[in-house]
Amino acid sequence: MPVFAFGINHKTAPVEIRERVAFSPERLSEGLKQLVGQGSVSEAAILSTCNRTELYCGMSDDDTDQVLSWFHNFHNLARDQVEPYFYAHPERDAVQHILRVASGLDSLVLGEPQILGQMKQAYSAANNAKTVGPLLNRLFQHTFSVAKEVRSDTAIGASPVSVAFAAVSLSKQIFSGLEKHTALLIGAGETIELVARHLHENGIGRLIIANRTVEKAHTLASELGGYAISLSELPDHLAEADIVISSTASQLPILGKGAVESALKVRKHKPMFMVDIAVPRDIEAEVGNLEDVYLYTVDDLKEIIDEGLKSRQEAAKQAEEIIDNQVTHFLGWMRSLDAVDAIRAFRESGEQIRDQATEVALRQLQSGKDPEQVVQELSRQLTNKMLHTPCEQMREAGYNGRLDLLDAASELFQLNVLTPEKGSDTPQ
Repeated sequence: MPVFAFGINHKTAPVEIRERVAFSPERLSEGLKQLVGQGSVSEAAILSTCNRTELYCGMSDDDTDQVLSWFHNFHNLARDQVEPYFYAHPERDAVQHILRVASGLDSLVLGEPQILGQMKQAYSAANNAKTVGPLLNRLFQHTFSVAKEVRSDTAIGASPVSVAFAAVSLSKQIFSGLEKHTALLIGAGETIELVARHLHENGIGRLIIANRTVEKAHTLASELGGYAISLSELPDHLAEADIVISSTASQLPILGKGAVESALKVRKHKPMFMVDIAVPRDIEAEVGNLEDVYLYTVDDLKEIIDEGLKSRQEAAKQAEEIIDNQVTHFLGWMRSLDAVDAIRAFRESGEQIRDQATEVALRQLQSGKDPEQVVQELSRQLTNKMLHTPCEQMREAGYNGRLDLLDAASELFQLNVLTPEKGSDTPQ
């Protein structure tokens, strides 16, 4: 069964496109179940993050066009709005791509660790939707193992470079010292938690965390000396914030131009630094046109991120070598599936011969025949019957000049025999 990886990411598509094809948690299960009903797709998992939306599929053929058609139809987009950014990786390229993604080698931040957790969530969601079969199950388990090996055997994650860290680094560049400033974080997921911890470690003066579920925000805020508010309280606290960093799963903007304008008036136009990490975006793009606002999206963080990549380049080379080797191992396992039916039939044939010979031997013992003679006859019959067909086939191969088949038999049965070269009358 062929395996494919489809999708778009930060390398192929701008944030405007990525946010339109993101799968919300509410629609992920629906998408998975629809996808496995598309023609030859028999297994599927979907990874949807701020930087990528990818489909991992086990298919009965290589008709990839049906997946693209479903993808743009599901998101109510015209084909030409998606196709220029859409990629399809088959077989070896697909396995290599998935291993590279899980190991952080295809991330906006080289080696960032968050993606592995997101990959595990994608696998869990597909399992819950019952769209994972033997192929993807094995592929994901192999992927998690390889990502762990890359982490432990290389320095790919030695420095704390991530989208969250890049946002905080940019904050430190905008403001000379964070200890005199207030940060308002919107959301309470993994990315915001990382941002909060980085800000805390860098001595942020005040920390406010806003979330739809106040209890979840309070848990994080209390741990880091901050305080929590609900999203409905944002207008009352926005003017306090020098730094606003947002990352939620909302399908609609959290902050609009009007709310920010009101906050700026209260602040008497004291500058605000804002980073929108979410896809779809949490902050309306028009906010970036306001004076005294410095608005950055995930795409704008790339330059900051690039500065932290140099120390990871050698580690990435080592990781690529590990992945190349592990791709070969997985493809070998996939090819071994082709032999399953033949192995099963061969074993069943051998077991049938064994059972027949054993039945004869047991009758001979019951009739009082000498046990030693029975055992010798049993071993002779088993040997003759087991080897009869292979020997006849090799003899036939020799008669027909099928030296390739004789070579295969020598390799299959580990025989120390040299077959004559083609065109030669005598063995060499």
